[in-house]
Formats: sequence, C-alpha cells, structure tokens
Amino acid sequence: MTAVVTGANGHIGANLVRALIDSGRPTRCLVHVNYQAIDGLDTEFAYGDVGDLDSLCAAFEGADVVYHLAACISISMSNWPSLEAINVSGTRNVVEACLRNGVRRLVHFSSIHAMVQEPFSVPVDERRPLAISTRYPPYDRSKAAAENEVCCGIENGLDAVIVSPTAVVGPNDYEPSYFGEALLLMAYRKLPALVTGGFNWVDVRDVVDGAIRAEKLAPTGEKYLLSGHWVSMCDIAAMIADITGTMPPRFTFPLWLAHVSVPFINVMSRFNGKRPLYTAASLRALRSNRHINHEKATRDLGYHPRPFRETIVDTLRWFQENGKMDELSGSRYGERA
Repeated sequence: MTAVVTGANGHIGANLVRALIDSGRPTRCLVHVNYQAIDGLDTEFAYGDVGDLDSLCAAFEGADVVYHLAACISISMSNWPSLEAINVSGTRNVVEACLRNGVRRLVHFSSIHAMVQEPFSVPVDERRPLAISTRYPPYDRSKAAAENEVCCGIENGLDAVIVSPTAVVGPNDYEPSYFGEALLLMAYRKLPALVTGGFNWVDVRDVVDGAIRAEKLAPTGEKYLLSGHWVSMCDIAAMIADITGTMPPRFTFPLWLAHVSVPFINVMSRFNGKRPLYTAASLRALRSNRHINHEKATRDLGYHPRPFRETIVDTLRWFQENGKMDELSGSRYGERA
C-alpha cells in the first residue's frame, strides 16, 4: 500500500508525507535536488525528475497511489517554457508512468488559479471552465493544461481525482512560500507597504486532509475545490500585529497604483537579488473572486477548513520554533481563535 509523493519537499508535500507516515502508510518520496523539508522522516527516497519518464516509472513501481504535487510555482508573466516543461509535460509523464505501473489511483493537485475567476459576482465551483486562454498568467494556464493531461489519462483508463486548493498557508513551510515570506516580512516589520485586495487562504493541513479523503472516497474523475476563507492583506497584517505585538506596515496602496509600480519593483528585485512579492500576476490574484465554494468537498469528503486565525498563529509559531524569525517582543503564540 505504498503511497508515492512527487513534490514531497514542497509546502504541501512536506505536510502530506508527515500525515501519511503518522497514519501508518509506507511512503516513497520523489526527490529531484532538495529534500530539506523531509530529511530525517521515516520514508523511502526515489531520485528522479518529472521530466524523465523512466525515472518516474522506477519511482512508481509497486505504488498503490501517487500524489502528484511536483510543480513550478510562479508569479511571473514571462516563464512559460519552464512552466510548460514541468507542470504540463511533467504531469503527462506522471500520468503515463501511473498507467504503465498499474497504479491504483492518482491524486493530482491542481490550483484555484487553473480556473476562470469571472464573473466575480458568482461563486467559483468545480464547474468553472479552465483558464486556458493566453490572457491568463502563464502559471494559471500551465495548471489548467495539467488538468487536461490528467483528464486524458482518465479517458485511457487511469483512476484519478483532482483537488484544487486556494492559497496555501501553514506550518512546515521550509522554503518559505511566497505568502510565508510575506508573513515573515510583516512580522519583522520589513514589508514596506500593503496593497488593497485579498485572497482565499486555506490551511495546508486541511488541504492534506482533503486530499487523503479524496484518495479514499472520491469517485474516479471527480474534482474538488479545497478552499478556506477570503481575508484581505490589510486584515492579515492587523491579525499578525495583534498576535505578535508589532505594528503593521504604515502605508497601504490601491491595486491600480501597485500595478503602476511593478516595473520599478522588478528593477529593484534584480538589483538586490530578491524575488518580488508584488508582480503583475500576484496583484491580479489579489483581485480575484472572493467566493470559492467548497460545498462539494464538504458534502462528499467531510471537508471543513479551520479558522484562519488559528492557521496564522500556528504558522508564526512554526517559523519561530524553526529559526525562521527572531523572538518578537510581546508575542503571544499560545493563543487560539
């Protein structure tokens, strides 16, 4: 009953592997280069690359289920070749390797970004079309195309289900993720300014729980949105300030003004060698649909996302306990929502 996890070193992968191990499941992690987030865990390692079909076939040998998380995550508007190679062709290879090895079930991790957000007045559910048009950011299109690869595999006899999380936040964020970095900057008081807008945020542990439930309960070919709570960036900063006792950023800019500043931000990022948090793609996401409907996952899987404040408290504590942030005066990491 071995469960293979691609992208095990990522944020969701690190939490998924821990949950599978805690439940007594034998696991095998596909490792490409880095394995910091899963180092020391009671798991098997298989070295490979989603771009190398032969390495995937070897890694999936004897697997009961494959959780496919390996992906290139990007908030850039100009890196389609890498996204296509990893997210689209890589998923095609994963599907083929599952078929060749007779894997019982594939659980594919897509993204809310793969789905069209408009019209904003209507809640997004699993029936929304995929964002395949070139007017959408490259990352969104790559995840949409990856879903199509999984659907082709299902047509060829593969037992697969798709889960689509919103913006993930939570513990075991080793990299850290883009949003994890933003949280750290807010806690350090090093984020110079906020922007209006927000997103639907979901706890990584709830995503993992929903995916494991989908593996066990979902009919072949089903898709589930794993969403949480829409919260504005300003409210997140205020929440962090309340939890840590620090002051939130002083300035808040409207999204239109932030968009005007993107070229300057890109120049500064190249100068200081730091990845920009505010890009045309990330700012676009902050004005996306506020209403993401997870009723299907709740009905079929028993999915229930936890309160957002609990997620922020636990994430900041994890960052602190793992050396990602300095001790903050007046911190109250023991509180709960």
